[in-house]
Amino acid sequence: MTQTTGKRRGHGEDSIYWDASRNRYIGAVDLGFSPAGTRIRKKVSGRTKVEVRDKLRELHKELDVGLRPRRRYTVGDALEDWLAHGVDGLSARTVTLYRGTIVKALAEELGSVRLTELTAADVHRALSSLASRSSTRTVQIAHNVLVRAIRQAERDDLVGRNVASLVDAPKGQLGGRPSKSLTLEQAVALMTAARGTSLEAYIVLSLLSGVRTEEARALRWDHVVAWVDGQWEPVSSAGFDHEQVAVFVWRAERAGGDTKTPKSRRTLALPRKCVEALREQRVRQAKDRLLAGELWKDHGLVFASTVGTPLDDHNVRRQFRVITEAAGLGTTWVPRELRHTFVSLLSAHGVPVEAIALLAGHNQTATTELVYRRSDRARTDARCRGYGSDLRVIRSRCSPSAGISARSNPRHWLIEAVFVFD
Repeated sequence: MTQTTGKRRGHGEDSIYWDASRNRYIGAVDLGFSPAGTRIRKKVSGRTKVEVRDKLRELHKELDVGLRPRRRYTVGDALEDWLAHGVDGLSARTVTLYRGTIVKALAEELGSVRLTELTAADVHRALSSLASRSSTRTVQIAHNVLVRAIRQAERDDLVGRNVASLVDAPKGQLGGRPSKSLTLEQAVALMTAARGTSLEAYIVLSLLSGVRTEEARALRWDHVVAWVDGQWEPVSSAGFDHEQVAVFVWRAERAGGDTKTPKSRRTLALPRKCVEALREQRVRQAKDRLLAGELWKDHGLVFASTVGTPLDDHNVRRQFRVITEAAGLGTTWVPRELRHTFVSLLSAHGVPVEAIALLAGHNQTATTELVYRRSDRARTDARCRGYGSDLRVIRSRCSPSAGISARSNPRHWLIEAVFVFD
């Protein structure tokens, strides 16, 4: 009597079997062995064998193009992996900000969606929902974060394509905090109120040279220089009594310590009011050093705490608001608006936008034109004896000298704007 036997599955072929505990059919694909010697198997499940076969067919398509998807890997998982491994170059503060706001908002909209099942329509709906309660800039950042998170998953063969890159970020419905600039009368009042305070030189330098707040906080004394005998020398050794004094804007309080863009790395000639303010700042800092004694931590910074440590931006804003209130301007102003004022005042006095962009360290004039110029707020005032409408840009012939960083460029732009106040 012949006994009928079923056909055995060939070596390496997929298997489909019934799992009574789950009340479903299970399909398994054998992917060989891991470096540790354990077998690697991918599984799918379904209510019928036909459904399982279809899923196995899709799984093979993904494997054939080199993907190694994880079935339960969600958009939320991709965002967390990006925060853990894809934010090199970003400061810890930026990562914390992304985690607490941007990633949190994206996770609320898309966190439970499996990454392999995410569609461009899903992304568009999520961004549109976010746009209804956020500013345009917030939506743009959220879109950028999502694109970068999925790109990392794509790199790791967890998904076949980046559907977020196919979607344009919608316009937000909430306006961001509007930037504003001081009038000339308000600028003079602010500098008057700042006299004798620890932020006097900080305010004068920001207002009359247009440096960014993070550039001012990172400025070192060896980057405040005077032109002596055909070369730049630090004022710490050469002193301030020279015709030309400048600052090397080469550093910023950013991840890596570099400036925001390559064009932000510039040399700015200082008006006399800035030079005098920096001279007084050096005297004030010497007194702080004596009072601090052994507690002083020398970082070589122009603007430091009373014990020499770097200034915290929150403390700067708090002290700045005390001064603006004393100047009769209220407490709604922040230090970065000194830079907006600098650009707006130059624009109001006819300085070409190309020259302003060079002074401000912008990559393109569009940034200067659309973001920073507030010409409608800038007005001339009887309290200003003269305002230098001529901006001189000259090519300096200097070379790195003793005490100057080797990163200095033997040929670089020296930029100057002239301000004359009573």
